[in-house]
Amino acid sequence: MGSSQKMTALLLSGGMDSIALLYWKRPDIALTIDYGQKCAEAEIRSSQYVCEQLKIEHHVLRIDGSVLGSGDMSNEKPHPLAPQTDWWPYRNQFLITLAAMYLIKFETKKIFIGSVKTDEQFKDGTKKFIQLINKLILYQEGNITVDAPASNMSTSELILKSQIPRSLLYCAHSCHIGNIACGRCRGCQKYIFAMDQINDINWD
Repeated sequence: MGSSQKMTALLLSGGMDSIALLYWKRPDIALTIDYGQKCAEAEIRSSQYVCEQLKIEHHVLRIDGSVLGSGDMSNEKPHPLAPQTDWWPYRNQFLITLAAMYLIKFETKKIFIGSVKTDEQFKDGTKKFIQLINKLILYQEGNITVDAPASNMSTSELILKSQIPRSLLYCAHSCHIGNIACGRCRGCQKYIFAMDQINDINWD
């Protein structure tokens, strides 16, 4: 493989799902996007650290989309259409498009995303959305596919499937509202719930 070719890539948020997926799939390259979310710096730090430990090339793309935001991850009130307070309009479509735009220069052929079963409460976390965005990206130049290998799994099932060490999982940043975990937002509550589920299981 030439130095410019990174055939598989992962859209890495630094949260539990994407870090577990990183450990499981070991892509050639990982990309973290700062799109104006309040927790961007902590997400980048978590992503960089785990990539360093796994010796996976890590890139950061900074695009100020803060004026497009809504809810907990932005400085705007939740949109009236928001199914949850952390909903950001068209976020997955936006991020996947940015990732494809950035990663095409590496001749990337597949982009992994960290959608899990519970993300189906949002339209851009459903299997139908994944199928549609894959067709849309694949239709365009580059022949890039979009794959969500954990879409049928819960977060705890993904963690156990990946066999990620606890030491790396503890590095995940799941808080939606800041660079220090608040312990109250939906992201923090998801982290706590998943850790409780796997707490008594020895998978190291």
